[in-house]
Amino acid sequence: MAVETDESGWEVDPDDEWGVAVITTVGRQLKLRREAAGMRAGDFGVAVGYGEDLVYKVEGGKRIPRQEYLDRADEVLGAGGLISAAWEDVKKVRYPKKVRELVKLEGKAVEIGIYECSSVHGLLQTPEHARALMEAAQPPYSADDVQRMVAARMARQSVFERDPAPSIHFVLEEAPLRRPVGGTMVKQQQLERLLEVGSLNHVSLQVMPTNTEAHPGVDGKIELLKFPDGTAVGRSDGAFNGRPTAEPRELRILELRYGTIRAQALPPRESLAFIEKLLGDT
Repeated sequence: MAVETDESGWEVDPDDEWGVAVITTVGRQLKLRREAAGMRAGDFGVAVGYGEDLVYKVEGGKRIPRQEYLDRADEVLGAGGLISAAWEDVKKVRYPKKVRELVKLEGKAVEIGIYECSSVHGLLQTPEHARALMEAAQPPYSADDVQRMVAARMARQSVFERDPAPSIHFVLEEAPLRRPVGGTMVKQQQLERLLEVGSLNHVSLQVMPTNTEAHPGVDGKIELLKFPDGTAVGRSDGAFNGRPTAEPRELRILELRYGTIRAQALPPRESLAFIEKLLGDT
């Protein structure tokens, strides 16, 4: 059996208090079960296919265990699925803290409004499109980091499957829709994904044509989230230093800008026809 070696991207973020707590607890339980089974760390590492040093790191809460590690540990220690079940919490620690917080907010919102100017919004991206964008970054991410970020981005898209479903409104600029990110096939799949999501009865998708006059979104993207209790939060690259805000006066400014953008964009039906034409021309 090949022994896995240490690699980047699976370290615990020390500033992520929840993540540290989860991995520390899982590591402690693994150590207690191993010791109760009378196994030394080295022997256990051989049994699960990990080096002894990595076993100590996992048990010490210094390294996030892979799902395969937990499954092998469960089998070796005869835990009856209890160790494997920890993956449901462990996998969330793999997502960056900021992404988890955004997912949490999107998961509570009853209405989501998004204007994206420079790319297809993350909630609408296919895995291949997202991967192509991340692989183009400079300085480059490691392959493991790319995989981690793609998984985090795809996890956010569970918002479309919520019941009851939130009302979601997108406005996308034309230019990013024409950019062949990832090549022709990936572009085609991305346009098909936009048509699929735009056809959902709780989703409104609009396109802002390039030949449109200046509008309030030229300074950057806008995101507005509204919650069941009547509260809201929003942010815009071009307002309030880009920070999130829940202040009523500032939210009114963002809502005014977003409403103006939606009014200037193509209506939803015309937008889907526009995307269909782009797909046909690809």
